[in-house]
Amino acid sequence: MSSWSSADSAASSSYSSSKEQSENDERQTRNWLDLPGDVTAAILLKLGAVDILSSAQSVCTSWRSICKDPTMWRVIDMQNLGDLHDMPYDLEIMCRHAVDRSRGQLVDINVEYFGTDDLLKYITDSTSHLRRLRLACCYDISDEGLCEVAGKLPLLEELDISIGNITKDALEVIGQNCPNLKSLKFNMEVFISPHIESDDEAFTIARTMPELQHLQLFGNKLTNTGLFAILDSCSHLESLDLRRCFNLNLEGSLGKRCTEQIKDLRRPNDPTNDYPFIATIRDYGSFDEDYPLGISDTDFLSDDDYQYDFYAFSDGSDFSDNVGYYFDADTYY
Repeated sequence: MSSWSSADSAASSSYSSSKEQSENDERQTRNWLDLPGDVTAAILLKLGAVDILSSAQSVCTSWRSICKDPTMWRVIDMQNLGDLHDMPYDLEIMCRHAVDRSRGQLVDINVEYFGTDDLLKYITDSTSHLRRLRLACCYDISDEGLCEVAGKLPLLEELDISIGNITKDALEVIGQNCPNLKSLKFNMEVFISPHIESDDEAFTIARTMPELQHLQLFGNKLTNTGLFAILDSCSHLESLDLRRCFNLNLEGSLGKRCTEQIKDLRRPNDPTNDYPFIATIRDYGSFDEDYPLGISDTDFLSDDDYQYDFYAFSDGSDFSDNVGYYFDADTYY
């Protein structure tokens, strides 16, 4: 009787092992192309615009078809590290193609590091539905360029114009033309010297952006006077980031008011480990002329060559038809 039990046990173990191996083989050979289209689209969206255009859409006909759907391009996130000279493609050309694919449905776009006045105009000419615009580190976007498109952004709710050449003049035009603006990031590259105080941006924000709920002013030159103006006018503020704003003194009544009025307050000396730029304090002495645009007097933020050129398309050509043809010295690949 026991011998039969041993045999049965061995057979059962062998069957289980065989079944497990079969299931493993099935998993290994499962075809990703069998996934429902909406599931595939959700996965592809996590790659970001650059990876979709440069590689994912070329995998197969099915993926290419999904990647051409305008709903895939309602959000265009072209996040990068700013190493533009090391990229084997031109981000501006790529971005224009992505905008074209959105067919006017674009609501959220990030062109950090490579945005220009011309690109910004192209984007705003292509959609009237933008709600989120990220232009951080875009030194080729000027006051004039931003003012020109401000009237085309009536639905804008979030704007990031950190680390660039934008001044209070463009801030004022944005405030006048974007009544739905709820979130603003206007951060600066900053120096510890020379010491300069200015409430120009603070007064502009207070005067033209009363509906703000989230405001980040990392490294700004504002004083207590400017901060009081913001608190008086922007009664809906929930979060306020004042890190590296060393002209402020949040002791006494101002500090108490900030604590009572703001749910999420970041003080001048709070840690900067979650800030997307390097916050190293440096002393650059005094300047003979007015100090550079976008630079304050308390800190300096730095970003933590061979040029590749992406071939421009002829009119009407498809981006993916050109993907893979790059120029590197004498070699095409």
